[in-house]
Amino acid sequence: MLRCSDGHFYVGSTDDLEARVAQHAAGQDPKCYTFKRRPVELALSESFGTRIEAKEAERRIKGWSRGKKEALIAGDWERVSMLARNRQQKSGEVVLRQAQD
Repeated sequence: MLRCSDGHFYVGSTDDLEARVAQHAAGQDPKCYTFKRRPVELALSESFGTRIEAKEAERRIKGWSRGKKEALIAGDWERVSMLARNRQQKSGEVVLRQAQD
């Protein structure tokens, strides 16, 4: 996960972390999400047993809020869990409101 200069996060997967971070930092692809958000810095990396596991984690984390990503980076699993519960509760409230109408 990269932290961009504007505070956004970029989540991706790669077989060569150092090379991929260098590509983002150099701005090699003007169409890339990070191109206009440089400089970028590596905020978190994790290794997975397979590419499929890496892609699944990437898809899951991309959907997280900024706060949840920051908690993950800090290793604050209690906060990650709390933010996940809060989101589930909010989703449930929306469903309940729709059902009552």
